Amino acid sequence: MCQPLKNIQILAILIIFFVSSCSKPKTKSMEVVATAYNSVTAQTDGDPSITAWGDTLEPGMKAVAISRDLLDSGLYYNMDITIEGLEGRYKVLDKMNRRWVNKIDIYMGLNVLEARQWGKQYVTISYRPSE
Repeated sequence: MCQPLKNIQILAILIIFFVSSCSKPKTKSMEVVATAYNSVTAQTDGDPSITAWGDTLEPGMKAVAISRDLLDSGLYYNMDITIEGLEGRYKVLDKMNRRWVNKIDIYMGLNVLEARQWGKQYVTISYRPSE
C-alpha cells in the first residue's frame, strides 16, 4: 500500500475514534438511599404539588427529588435518571431539605400506601452528566 493512502486511512480511523468518543457521554452510576413521597399536605411545607424548583407535580409523573449534595455529583434540574428496579426514566424535578445527603425521594402521586410500602431502600441510579 502506498504511504499517502495509509496515512489517510490512519487519519480516518483517528477521526472516527475521536467523533465516537465525543458524541457518547459516559453513563455514571451511584448508590443512594431511596425513599418515596406524595403530593399531600402532611409531607410538604407548602403547596403539596409545587416542587422546590417551581414545577407542578401530577400523579403518574415519573419524578424524583434529590438531596442537594447530589447537585455536586453531576445531577441537575430536569435531568433524566434511571433507578435500579424501576422501569423507565425519572426526571429530577425537586430538591430536598439540606439535612439530607446521598438520597433521592421518588414521587408516587397521591398513593401514600405505595410510598410506605417502598419504605427505604438502597438503589443504584444511573445518569449522563452534561459535558
